Amino acid sequence: MLKNLIRGSARALFASLGAIAFTASLSAAEPPPLVVGFVYVSPIGEAGWTYQHELGRREMERALGPRVRTIAVEGVAEGADSERVMRDLVRQGAGLVFATSFGYLEPALRVAAEAPAVKFEHAGGYKSAPNLATYDARYYEARWLAGFLAGKATATGTAGYVAGFAIPEVVQGIDAFTLGMRAARPNAQVRVLWLGTWFDPAKEREAAQSLIDQGADVLTHHSGSTAVAQAAQASFRTKHVRVISYPSDMRAFAPDAQLAAIVHRWGGFYTRTAESVIAGRWTPVPVWGGIAGGMVDIAAIDPALPAAVRAATQERRAAIVAGRLRPFSGRLVDNAGRVRLAAGRLDDVAIKSMNWFVEGVVGSVPTSR
Repeated sequence: MLKNLIRGSARALFASLGAIAFTASLSAAEPPPLVVGFVYVSPIGEAGWTYQHELGRREMERALGPRVRTIAVEGVAEGADSERVMRDLVRQGAGLVFATSFGYLEPALRVAAEAPAVKFEHAGGYKSAPNLATYDARYYEARWLAGFLAGKATATGTAGYVAGFAIPEVVQGIDAFTLGMRAARPNAQVRVLWLGTWFDPAKEREAAQSLIDQGADVLTHHSGSTAVAQAAQASFRTKHVRVISYPSDMRAFAPDAQLAAIVHRWGGFYTRTAESVIAGRWTPVPVWGGIAGGMVDIAAIDPALPAAVRAATQERRAAIVAGRLRPFSGRLVDNAGRVRLAAGRLDDVAIKSMNWFVEGVVGSVPTSR
């Protein structure tokens, strides 16, 4: 009996050792997760520019599960502070960093040069490096559709546009919105007020109110908070002001005033990019996606609008996706009367460097940021 007990104990011991060895071999076979860092220029909040990037981060986490681990830092000022944060992400083991604001480009380039093994993706911009690529969306496609809706909805023929900085991306949006609005209402005007910041709810609200006081009954914006939508809501009962929110659906903040929303969708891009880094096939190729690529869209169109208006908007959206409607095509005249395009369409180089306003915009493009 003693021999049988010894044999049984030995078999159990060997089985346990085998299980431990098998588990260890599995653990050794599983690579560590890719650490992905996100740098946000404003608080995440419940809507807006940073919130949309945060939704993209969460979607990536759901899609890739244990293959990734993310670190997000919010409220990071452009300049030296962002450089410090990106350097810290590298120290924490990040193999991929998404820098999600235009003013992060130079800091990201410096940190990328110091950490050649880390991949960097910068939202917008015009410079790259062997380990830094830029990604952007053709926001102007959805902006044209938003302008078309504004032209159908306005009673005064005047829209107000609250804008952050005068970079080409913002100028494109203002021009496309104006062209879309004048496609629906030929004599429409778009009044622009510059903020000199991406995120300042008090300044955004003040600019929105100033535009309402100037006769705008439709507002839109290229700024980071919900303040413009809330300003429209506050004036909805008395002046029937509407808003086309950006870049989130802001019905929670403007339940009566919101006409539609231009929305950003980053989850698919973030997932594909992380997968390419994990697979070792990432390359610094710039990305500029539009409605067809799922990066931007017009959404949450007010169901109370006439069915014919909603249908006309969707028809034009389909035409943009198919390439039949290009916002910057045909005869284009600037707001000083100069012909910028006699016929045809602007190419991507011209759109990427846009620094002039089309006819119908009331305002000017500052010469520097």
